[in-house]
Amino acid sequence: MDVTGKIIVVCPLQQGESAKGPWKSQDYVIEYYEPGSQYSRKMVFNVFGENIDKFAIQEGQEYTVSVDIDAREWNGRWFSNIRAWRVMSPQNTTAQAPQQAPIDAPISAMPNNMKTPDPFDATSQPSDASSDLPF
Repeated sequence: MDVTGKIIVVCPLQQGESAKGPWKSQDYVIEYYEPGSQYSRKMVFNVFGENIDKFAIQEGQEYTVSVDIDAREWNGRWFSNIRAWRVMSPQNTTAQAPQQAPIDAPISAMPNNMKTPDPFDATSQPSDASSDLPF
């Protein structure tokens, strides 16, 4: 799931030591708008380990956050966990987004690099006789 919005809260860094070694975790609150809605929504998400330094999330900045949502049980109570696995600024999102035509778009609306050649179009066939098949 991807959410694009503005970071409004950077919670304190939490760190500790476990049987597996040192760990660190940090929560963030992002404010975003759902399509067609005039009211904002807020979501708390978590970044774990070395991703905290890798993403370098700043309060007041806009980001596109890709998250996994999971739930776990502890002592008879259930807790939701929303963990970010990718965080990008919107400028990077548009530059790195792959070119895609809408699913219902006609082939003529596709970018040239997405079109496949028509095998039955005589103008796209090589005229060299050495490339002809023997049958």
